[in-house]
Amino acid sequence: MMKNLLTIALVLVTTISFAQTFVSTTPENKNVVLEEYTGIYCVWCPAGHVIGASMHAANPNDVFLINVHTGGFANPNGPSDPNFNSDFGAQLATNANCTGYPTGSVNRRIFPVNPGGTAMSRSDWDASAQTVLAEPSPVNIGAQASYDMATGILTVDVETYYTQTVTNTNVLHIAVVQNNMPGPQTGAVANGDPASIISGPWNPTYNHQHVLRHFMTGANGLEYNVTTAGTFVPQQVTWNIPSPFTLAQGGSGYIPDIDPTNLAIIAYIDEGGSNVLTGVEAAVVPIFTNEFDA
Repeated sequence: MMKNLLTIALVLVTTISFAQTFVSTTPENKNVVLEEYTGIYCVWCPAGHVIGASMHAANPNDVFLINVHTGGFANPNGPSDPNFNSDFGAQLATNANCTGYPTGSVNRRIFPVNPGGTAMSRSDWDASAQTVLAEPSPVNIGAQASYDMATGILTVDVETYYTQTVTNTNVLHIAVVQNNMPGPQTGAVANGDPASIISGPWNPTYNHQHVLRHFMTGANGLEYNVTTAGTFVPQQVTWNIPSPFTLAQGGSGYIPDIDPTNLAIIAYIDEGGSNVLTGVEAAVVPIFTNEFDA
């Protein structure tokens, strides 16, 4: 696939008052992005969900979760099952050399526990995340997101500020994840969190979180062409969310529509598909039309 490149106008700033609005200019440590490969009929996947949720709870401003439903365990059993796959999951799993479920990539980095790929056993996620959290980041990132209920457009504003000069190509990714999605889940009772089991048509019915729905920046992201210390990069990306929501590959089951009241975005910078430098999560704020405006 040809690389999706975007030439981004970069502005060197000497003071915070010039252009920069919400991203920090103070050097910070790296944040963690955990891409968890999972599926509704994976018996041990709820145990992975619990580990990911615990990591986020311990570091709510520094650890962010993307649950990538893909592979055989993610396939619905019939038309009454939801299809939580995305158009990006299979490629992400291939890039990570995912050989089982659940596995997860911590910042798309290869750690010694699995030199063959970034996808690791759930028992290795937290220790790998602690390694990342202790490292200084050369770049800070901030994000804000809103959804216009009248137009159906999701707007995301991302700001990055480089506290160090980097030499590798940097790429921005903006993932859209959806929370509170009911569906089946094998192993939910034995291996999951009881609070995730809710009333519903499946036995049990499970409340899925952080489900990857879309990449607003495409499969390959948006490439930055200048990454010197002091560089400030503002970027706005929009997505006119289709309704009904469809998948390119189709498949069985029904595809849940995008629910703008349960969305979040996770924006992160990596080095051309690997080694995420840092990331951030922002809730999507629904903007409702006020019929009583003058």
